[in-house]
Amino acid sequence: MNNLSEAYWMPFTARNGFRKGPRVIVGAEGCHYTSEDGRKVFDSLSGLWCCGFGHNRIEIAEAVKAQLTSLDYSPAFQYGHPKVFELADRLVEIAPKGLAHAFFTDSGSESADTSLKIARAYWRMAGRPEKTKMIGRIKGYHGANFAGTSLGGIGPNRRLFGLLADADHLPHTLRKEDAFSRGQPQGGEELADHLEDLVTLHDASNIAAVIVEPIAGSAGVIVPPSAYLQRLRAICDRHDILLIFDEVITGFGRTGERFGSDAFGVVPDIMNLAKTLTNGAVPMGAVLVKDEIYQAFVDESAPDHLIGFPHGYTYTGHPVGCAAALAALDIFDREDMPGRVRTLAPTFENMLHALRGEPHIVDVRNFGLAGAIQIEPRDSDPLVRPYELGLACWNQGLYVRWGGDTLQFAPPFVSTVDDIEQMGEILRLALKKVS
Repeated sequence: MNNLSEAYWMPFTARNGFRKGPRVIVGAEGCHYTSEDGRKVFDSLSGLWCCGFGHNRIEIAEAVKAQLTSLDYSPAFQYGHPKVFELADRLVEIAPKGLAHAFFTDSGSESADTSLKIARAYWRMAGRPEKTKMIGRIKGYHGANFAGTSLGGIGPNRRLFGLLADADHLPHTLRKEDAFSRGQPQGGEELADHLEDLVTLHDASNIAAVIVEPIAGSAGVIVPPSAYLQRLRAICDRHDILLIFDEVITGFGRTGERFGSDAFGVVPDIMNLAKTLTNGAVPMGAVLVKDEIYQAFVDESAPDHLIGFPHGYTYTGHPVGCAAALAALDIFDREDMPGRVRTLAPTFENMLHALRGEPHIVDVRNFGLAGAIQIEPRDSDPLVRPYELGLACWNQGLYVRWGGDTLQFAPPFVSTVDDIEQMGEILRLALKKVS
């Protein structure tokens, strides 16, 4: 056992449980991790929703190596480098129609905060500085920075920090009547109509933007009902409210289409990306915006020295990140990753729903290659059984993510039918084992 120094403060980790049973990963290849004791462990979450093309893709490694030995770093403030312009063009080319400009970040959390700053700044540039209120959604997740924490709607993630930004929240879309739905439930207009209540409360003149995940991933793969996002889009249009899609999880093929926007037929004003942008190899994110938003910050008559949008990060558009992203996009196109997801999704769906009736399961949800099983609480504690199930799976060669009252799954797009079926067998054994 390596020295597990407590100098390292682990994120989102139950310290005591980890110290009693350390789970240490030392290698990865394809769809599997290698644990410190030499076991092969199937990666049922694509790392953390990010390694959909499989681990250790040599094409990305070679691109990163070449970049590190030619241009390791370039300042983003007042300077550029070729690959950042190339990457922006590539993203705009595959993005939903209308999203025409890319601002680069280092993570999904930074993408969330950047998109919210863009929304606030846009209305100020448009002569409507009073539009500052942000609307998130209960059970939403938008990273761990100030604005993302405020707009997120997972209680334990906010409890320690208090109110960090001026935000309100829509209700979530997890309806009891939709339990065990395969794919997208029907209807849902009434859930989106709650935005009208918030407009009445705050007045649309004060609301800058609504931010939602097309599929709420971290809360347990909550799939939107079929009419929900369309109605949300219509209400935002009616009241001059920007609609932001957080596609950090749903981007780059997870839904069986390029983006969740494509899968659900709704184009946002702003889209947040990260994770699979580089296949998890290098930290990087992006925010895509419609041209009318970008143009609000462009003044051709302004002095040459005037900065239109005073925002960015040390590593914005990092050359190595751009090289990794371009290589990942090559894989994405060449291997038709959305098509691979569509091919494997029925097997994945059948595997998950075949678990219905096993001990402790109260719901199964899925869309594309994203899914979750919701677990019945034990003695009013919703967290303990998912934790124990996660450990039982790990010991049997399956890495899963437990979060709240769910086990969450997002297998690599390059998984095989056998991988998925074996995953189901391990889950079934774990469910029978845990009391």
